[in-house]
Amino acid sequence: MGLDLRLRSTSPGLLALPWLQPLATWDATEVPLRDVPVGPSRHLVRFVDTDGARWALKELPVRIAQKEYAVLRDLEARALPAVRPAGLVVQPQEDTAILVTRYLERSWQYRRLLMRIPPDQTAHRDRLLDALASLLVDLHRHGLFWGDCSLANTLFSRDGQVLQAYLVDAETSEIHPRLSNGQRAHDIDIMVENVAGGLVDVALRLDQPPEQFDDLIAAAESVGSRYQALWDVLHAEPVFSYDDRYQVESRIRQLHDLGFAVDEVNLVSSAGTDQLRLKVAVAARRYHASQLHDLTGLDVGEGQARILLLDMRAFQAHVQQQSHTDMADASAALRWIDEVLRPGMARVADLGEPIQAYCDLLEVRWLLSEQAGADVGDEAAIAALRDRTVPPASAAGMAVAEAATGQLVALTPDMLEAMSHDEP
Repeated sequence: MGLDLRLRSTSPGLLALPWLQPLATWDATEVPLRDVPVGPSRHLVRFVDTDGARWALKELPVRIAQKEYAVLRDLEARALPAVRPAGLVVQPQEDTAILVTRYLERSWQYRRLLMRIPPDQTAHRDRLLDALASLLVDLHRHGLFWGDCSLANTLFSRDGQVLQAYLVDAETSEIHPRLSNGQRAHDIDIMVENVAGGLVDVALRLDQPPEQFDDLIAAAESVGSRYQALWDVLHAEPVFSYDDRYQVESRIRQLHDLGFAVDEVNLVSSAGTDQLRLKVAVAARRYHASQLHDLTGLDVGEGQARILLLDMRAFQAHVQQQSHTDMADASAALRWIDEVLRPGMARVADLGEPIQAYCDLLEVRWLLSEQAGADVGDEAAIAALRDRTVPPASAAGMAVAEAATGQLVALTPDMLEAMSHDEP
């Protein structure tokens, strides 16, 4: 059996790589290898820049590589947050295979984030744990048993003012039509144990005193609670009387606030009573992203879409107030893109990915305006972003952020600073 080369991107640079050679022998003077820090791995991982893109290459036993490639293809088809598979190269002469994935741009490993932020500030740690628990809920809802859920096997990226976690290692993963409660509980136990190990590892690297380890263990155990709280919200089946049907709208609004679209609402009555049981089928967590896409064609993250929709609605309300006439959503969206979004992104183009940079501008302007008691405008916000002088929100302002984002705490200024650089 000869070389089996399967690439989903047939770019000249990828095709020209020395696939017949073991990955460990590739020469950086001949191959565009890039040194990207990675955490501990059971297998060799190297990175290549070619044809304007970065690719991660992982050398694995053939059977494991084939399984992981299939799982990642399945997750991609379901639009779940995971790295995207780009190819699989079987090297029979070595009895190995190289799994090729697209490098997740502007993403960060947990060690980098936790080691760059003062240990006494736990809000950033809570955001990481929320994102990880949320990722596992999404995967479990679609029948994926991870088998090795951990901070080390996850990458994090900014989505508006919250974090999105992505699965980057599916070696131990299995996809089923549906997971049993026992399978979910086992996966949660694995997650808690691995998170505890990851947090303690960072503490040791920072020379933190051992007496702080109890707090880290408690934080790891809280991930299970975070998972269960979200799972319960998504799968609750409240019972109410026929006269209280208005609660259906409240339940749907709660799910929308969390970013979930509702696929189907089912009301089932109990025989001989006026009691109704509400069952809601929840679709993907892209409620606001789908709304924004329908109006503008923009394809952004759920957190970004929430911020941008609020900005568009504010623009729409301002125009209607000035003109004393109603404006259709479609018309407002087109004008908002031309008059607000594009100029705004151009002004912060040097601060990172355009959409995220504009979301940062809106968030920082809100923080500065809250502090000043009046709208400070864009210039002050842009200056604060460039100088890394983003103020914290007040308790009252944080409560507004909680209500607006559905999160316990928005990203802190320290985390904005830690995540402000492109390179991982």
